[in-house]
Amino acid sequence: MPSSLPAQRRGAPGLDRFNTVAEDLAVATLLACCRSLRWAQRMADHRPYPDLDALLAAADEAGYDLAPGDIAEALAHESSTGLHPGAPAAAHTALGAAHAAYESRFGHAFVISLDGFRPEEYLDQVLAGIRTRLAHEPDEERAVSAEQLRGLARSRLAHVVANHPESDVAGASR
Repeated sequence: MPSSLPAQRRGAPGLDRFNTVAEDLAVATLLACCRSLRWAQRMADHRPYPDLDALLAAADEAGYDLAPGDIAEALAHESSTGLHPGAPAAAHTALGAAHAAYESRFGHAFVISLDGFRPEEYLDQVLAGIRTRLAHEPDEERAVSAEQLRGLARSRLAHVVANHPESDVAGASR
């Protein structure tokens, strides 16, 4: 079904495609960004989005409306970030130990949005984040994790529909 929005108001080809694909494909795309079924369904139900800003604003709003169970569902499907295989063994060891301590304390993978940081800063940011957040009480950490999850969902969604329109709608490269 073609978009009813004027061409100049629509986004990149990836956004146009996202706006018009079947609902099950849109939900699959969204679940690749955030594994909360409620979030994905809400986002899919509110299509079409006129531009990337509107899509990301809707993603934020849907993320703020998630109940604790929805956040737990999304966090249960996250995995801890790893390092490039070529990184030094000591870095892999340090990161593995930090992730294990975090997961033992809070029961889910450590999530952090690294938007705004260069790849060479990622390890330091993750280790500093884990070190800081291990001191949180569980309720405080749930709130921080939810905020980081929203940032990850925004980043993933922008990547899928705006930056890489050559990717299929579910986010896999062709």
